[in-house]
Amino acid sequence: MNKQAAPLPRFEFDPATRRLVLEPHQAAFVQDPYAAYAVLHQASPVFFWEEFGIWCFAGYDDVSRLLRDRRLGRERPPGAPDDGYEGSRDHLKDFDVFASHSMLELEPPAHTRLRTLVNRAFVSRQVERLRPMIERLANDLIDRIEPDGHADLLPAFATPIPVTVIAEMLGVPTSMNDQLLDWSHRMVAMHMHGRTREVEMNANAAAREFSDFLRTYVDERRRNPGDDILSVLIAARDGEEKLSDAELIASVIQLLNAGHEATVHQTGNAVRAILAQGGDPRRFFATPEQTVAAVEECLRYDAPLHMFRRYAYAETEVARGVTVKAGEQVGLILGAANRDPEAFASPDSFDPSRADQKNVTFGGGIHFCIGAPLARLELQVALKVLFDRLPGLRFTEAPRYRDTYHFHGLESLKAEW
Repeated sequence: MNKQAAPLPRFEFDPATRRLVLEPHQAAFVQDPYAAYAVLHQASPVFFWEEFGIWCFAGYDDVSRLLRDRRLGRERPPGAPDDGYEGSRDHLKDFDVFASHSMLELEPPAHTRLRTLVNRAFVSRQVERLRPMIERLANDLIDRIEPDGHADLLPAFATPIPVTVIAEMLGVPTSMNDQLLDWSHRMVAMHMHGRTREVEMNANAAAREFSDFLRTYVDERRRNPGDDILSVLIAARDGEEKLSDAELIASVIQLLNAGHEATVHQTGNAVRAILAQGGDPRRFFATPEQTVAAVEECLRYDAPLHMFRRYAYAETEVARGVTVKAGEQVGLILGAANRDPEAFASPDSFDPSRADQKNVTFGGGIHFCIGAPLARLELQVALKVLFDRLPGLRFTEAPRYRDTYHFHGLESLKAEW
């Protein structure tokens, strides 16, 4: 396969005002946002992105610090516009009920209470204990496709692992996997740039259907509790900690959505990055230490989420001479921060042995991804099993990224061995 340099995305940047015009849906940017990020790192790692209407930060130190800055937060202040939406939200009532009780969209004290309950549930299961189950699942999936000699690894391998694991952890039947994926995809589409009325209606319907299913299933689980996160959350609902029905439903939906969506993208991105290095991919996974290092470099090198937003809760001088008003948002460009030449030597090189290994892929501060340990474990196990079992893996067509910014994942991962 001949490798050709991707064209540089078309954009306009005014150094005097730090205004950026960069359409995130243009093909060149979808396939390689890092080329634009590299130019912006040189021109200005802080810029006003016209298409989003917000100030954005691309430098590693700025992003890392602002993720932890308590003057900023995820909870939308009264009267502030959401991520680019203006007008009546009557058609989003069911989605908004979910979002208003999701700990990802809340700040303390509500966020602290919910996160403590959910984190306790994760700790009680001891994520590391899941390693044998994930290994069995990964090997079973390879057993199914190995005789064929080819497969699209996204649906055949990358997707089933995280969705099955999080469903089992939560106590939701794995026979529901396809339906869970459908609900999740429709809801997550709300966070993509340039969403349409149709996308919003689909997201609202998915939130309603998902919530209705969970209400019925919670009643069943209350009668027959098990050793799972859902049972722990139900116990909290019925105990002194007063987890409301709405909070319970929102927490389970968020865990199911977040528990697989990003990991699927990251698995595909990681396979693409590793095979692009050439040679025997098993060399990156020869020891437990090398496996950990390879996964951390994959997380840095090609993250599955490229922008995370924060609201300002008062007029705030954020950084580098940028002041935002109360209710305004800032964009933290995680994918660009992970390629910052001020923070990394040879940032565009894939190097698991680098001494400056770090990333902001899982966010930071109080909203640091609660499922990060699970995602890391799934990636470590899944990638090692994949390349140990299929060391001759090669693409049958060049992988292409989906047009889903601020998410960053592949359309397919067609390969043979």
